[in-house]
Amino acid sequence: MKKAVTFLVLTFLLSWPMAFWVPWTGVRPYSTPWLAIAVYFMFTPCISAIITQKLIFRENVMRPLSVSFRVNRWYLVALCLPALLAITSAIVSLLFANVSFTPDPTEANIFEFIGATLPEEKVADLTRSITELPIHPFVLVLIGGTIAGLTINGIAGFGEELGWRGLLLRQSARLGFWGSSFAIGFIWGLWHLPFIINGHNYPGHPFAGVLMMILWAILFGPLIAYVCIRSNSVLSAAMMHGALNGTAIAPVIVLKGGDNLQVGVMGAAGVLVLILFNIVLLGCGRPRKWHDIWMGRTFGSTAHP
Repeated sequence: MKKAVTFLVLTFLLSWPMAFWVPWTGVRPYSTPWLAIAVYFMFTPCISAIITQKLIFRENVMRPLSVSFRVNRWYLVALCLPALLAITSAIVSLLFANVSFTPDPTEANIFEFIGATLPEEKVADLTRSITELPIHPFVLVLIGGTIAGLTINGIAGFGEELGWRGLLLRQSARLGFWGSSFAIGFIWGLWHLPFIINGHNYPGHPFAGVLMMILWAILFGPLIAYVCIRSNSVLSAAMMHGALNGTAIAPVIVLKGGDNLQVGVMGAAGVLVLILFNIVLLGCGRPRKWHDIWMGRTFGSTAHP
């Protein structure tokens, strides 16, 4: 418990003050300085985990935090599941009365959603680029976002996951699979608050967006924790996180109508899909069994954090 508290205090101290400070500097969202700060923000859980594990508690980092390079089939699951989430979220979004499918990306929600955060000239450039693509951008985003989970997005995902599913999953293991996953999901979602209230993910909905982000993270928590446990490596969680960041925008490229609280991966449609995925996990994945096996492998038969 002391290690978990130390890690969380460090993470929030390293990330929140700067994130809350950014709007007062006049830095525009998605500008180069903003992106640099966002990247730093994403790596604060990793930095805090290393400081906590190595410098404060004087313990090794690699094996205790599940950093393993042994490849297995769960890496493939980690990379493909976010694309499946994006596709099913797009389909479920159509259940809303004011939402429809459009094959023309220039008519889709993507420009309405990002128009609130990007300068007009960048939106115009993006519109022109999309119309010149040889393949529909929905497909390109799914493929490119999945591949990005193995590369740059995966590295950024590792910046968070070494803390959330590396250190904190281990330290909260006594709560059981569901208790641990939901608790980490709540903290993970809350941690995004400084960026959410300033328009990230849910432009125009700062406070409702925070609640949606927390609910979404709670529901995504068991899925990414399960993949991490089954692969016995936090790298799979980093890949899954990275692929998620790369593919989450795909639904709004083919959807027209609704708002960012309703449609897509991060909206109510995504929440409904995650509920379904969790039901499937509960019924078919035997998460408690695999969590117990993982605990025995990680801590031994009697040793616990």
